Amino acid sequence: MNTQDYKSVSHSITTITELMIPSYANFGGKIHGGILLSLMDKVAYACAAKHANSYCVTVSVDNVDFLQPVEVGDLVSLHASVNYVGKTSLVVGIKVIAENVLSGVSKHTNTSYFTMVAKDDEGKLKMVPGLILENREDVRRYLEAIRRKELKKQYKEQLDNSRTNLLVEDEIYKLEKERCMIGKDAVKK
Repeated sequence: MNTQDYKSVSHSITTITELMIPSYANFGGKIHGGILLSLMDKVAYACAAKHANSYCVTVSVDNVDFLQPVEVGDLVSLHASVNYVGKTSLVVGIKVIAENVLSGVSKHTNTSYFTMVAKDDEGKLKMVPGLILENREDVRRYLEAIRRKELKKQYKEQLDNSRTNLLVEDEIYKLEKERCMIGKDAVKK
């Protein structure tokens, strides 16, 4: 194992902090989820690019659950680290903290996982350095990423099977307790 082909988790840790301004707010006065997603994508790119020493693109995002609203005037910090590496891909974990600068109260608004791939100058996939796990937390995050990858694969297989094997006639009873109406031509073959 050549240690030059590996980089530590701490090498690419990235934090972006931005003040939430009124133009970021929705009609309810809270910060748009799309603004936060854009900032998460930005910090994921910066972290992945530092690790890979190359251009990186987002291929998937896991766990975008907004746990608490972000307010105008909050100082939002997005903390990113590489949690896992494959051959050409990286999983960047992002923790989002919103701080009310007047009261000093901070709240964890969400944690998300961005899968990024590295690209070379011709736009082809590029090998990324391995990851040096420096402490127990790094090991835990790497193992969690492996587990999420396994669960994601299982979920995709189950979903594909459900789509392929779904018979409307056998499943339509499930709609009885749902808030929908079935049009007269909706279940005709």
